[in-house]
Amino acid sequence: MKNIFTTTIMVLALCFSTAATAQKFSGLDKSPADIASYPSDYKVSNKLVRVIYSRPQLKGRAISELAPAGKVWRTGANEASEITFYQDATVAGKAVPAGTYSLFTIPGEKEWTVILNKNLNQWGAYSYQESEDLLRVPAKVSKGSETLEAFSIAYQDMKKGTHLVLGWGNTRVSLPIEF
Repeated sequence: MKNIFTTTIMVLALCFSTAATAQKFSGLDKSPADIASYPSDYKVSNKLVRVIYSRPQLKGRAISELAPAGKVWRTGANEASEITFYQDATVAGKAVPAGTYSLFTIPGEKEWTVILNKNLNQWGAYSYQESEDLLRVPAKVSKGSETLEAFSIAYQDMKKGTHLVLGWGNTRVSLPIEF
């Protein structure tokens, strides 16, 4: 009888301890996080620049609904995107010291303003402060041949560096970076 009682207690304790340590995991994010590094080749471990961002989807909406012209945009979804320069660089002709910055943009029809901001860990652009900008530079807008449902970041090689290219729908925004 004592063995049955001990076994019953142990089984109950095991059942309750499993339930007490069970975790609830959230589902997939509708705007998944991504990383775009340059050089893009995975075999190159010494990266020069990296952007961590979330990828909102158009889902039948216009870019202007999600990233209105003339307003500061987080350049992605969820948290403000962050860009890390692993060495000093020149962005659209302006010096940028190595470091990590929040990446914001102000969409426009023919050019977008790209902003590097010193405040990190910002949710969206709600706490954005212009006084913390490291720089603001213009970036050219063009039209791509394919339509991108999800906001994307890629790089296009150039002689002394790269163009960081933001793509969404058929909009492409190109920012020159030299190292």
